[in-house]
Amino acid sequence: MPVTVIRLVLIAALAMAAGSAAEAQRKIPPPSREAAQFSFAPVVKKAAPAVVNIYVRGQVQVSPFGDDPIFRRFFGTQERMQSSLGSGVIVSSDGVVVTNTHVVKVGARAEIKVVLADKREFDARVLSADEKTDIAVLKLDGAERLSFLEFEDSDNLEVGDMVLAIGNPFGVGQTVTQGIISALARSQIGQSDAQVFIQTDAAINPGNSGGALVDMNGRLVGINTAIFSKSGGSHGIGFAIPANLVRVFVDSAVSGRKFERPWLGAKLEPLTREIADALGIERAAGAVVTRITAKGPADSAGRAVFYRLTTRGIGNLTRFDVIRKGRRVPVNVALTAAPKAGKDDVRNLTGVHPFDGARVSNLVGATADELGIDEEEGVVILSVRPNSVAANLGFRTGDVILQVMLTPVDNVQTLDRLLKDRQRLWQVAIKRGGQTLQLQVQG
Repeated sequence: MPVTVIRLVLIAALAMAAGSAAEAQRKIPPPSREAAQFSFAPVVKKAAPAVVNIYVRGQVQVSPFGDDPIFRRFFGTQERMQSSLGSGVIVSSDGVVVTNTHVVKVGARAEIKVVLADKREFDARVLSADEKTDIAVLKLDGAERLSFLEFEDSDNLEVGDMVLAIGNPFGVGQTVTQGIISALARSQIGQSDAQVFIQTDAAINPGNSGGALVDMNGRLVGINTAIFSKSGGSHGIGFAIPANLVRVFVDSAVSGRKFERPWLGAKLEPLTREIADALGIERAAGAVVTRITAKGPADSAGRAVFYRLTTRGIGNLTRFDVIRKGRRVPVNVALTAAPKAGKDDVRNLTGVHPFDGARVSNLVGATADELGIDEEEGVVILSVRPNSVAANLGFRTGDVILQVMLTPVDNVQTLDRLLKDRQRLWQVAIKRGGQTLQLQVQG
């Protein structure tokens, strides 16, 4: 074997040895065409046994007219068995599995089966699931000494790094695809500000959801969760939840703690070129603070952003550099949980009025965060009792009650008082999905 080839073999072996010396940590392009032809098989052999298939069956209530509350009221719903298929990743030897919430959220009394790469099957139960981050943690019954993937620090990823995506696309069986990191910190793709994604061109298709995105050391850098596609197939734009966020959620689930995001007490908007020009800022990068909640962490600190806060964790202190009046100012922010609703903040409404059967709450921090509501004051509907007046009128969880009889509703005490007077015609204003709805209801 020529000396040049031997040297290339040694370079490749060093680069693929996990936990080796500094040479293995350097990120270098292949020195020649021959070096680029080495196999990814060692990485796959290390990672693939920890990637599982997840099968879920559950009963769901469906209506032939979709979610329209009026049609559901008059025509009712039907119970139907629904199934879903996805992937998951074992992250501890005793059978803790990470997947996407949308994979396991299939109706009531869902049955979850997990099939390992060696075809062993386990029943699983959900330890914790969060729709905002789309992360769910399962526990396999009776599992022990399983192969698992270790978390990598996803903050160390760079655009251009090679990655492998492992999952079960279209239910055909475990499949491996290869690509690179196309972009980092992609936002405004998911359902909340706490979601920041890794973008990759490794082929990801339906069924890959919940599968592993691994680096060349066979360590978990992300959980595959979404694709950008008009046809349902891979177009080379896939998104994964960073491992650092997944690790925080897993730690909470395994310890039995409720997953809580640090509360900033401020509303942030993307810093566009127009806003940057108006504020006299040279670069349109970062976020601009548009609202501060009184006595919140941002108010106490002066100013302060969501994915980084979540991965940093409650109880820690973090530093931000902000631009204020043209000057760069360092700000320390103590990370705390959002304030929770107390017993005086919540009401179960009953009586001769449109909201009979609704459970409402003042919009405190934790409630607004859980429901994904931007308002910092007012009253929100937490739940609606089936077949109640409120349910039949179509009120939903997350509706913010703005006015009753043209009077602003700032808290549950005001709402309670306004609903005590019987009316022939109720005038109600609510906010739903960013739109204000004016309603008139017979008394």
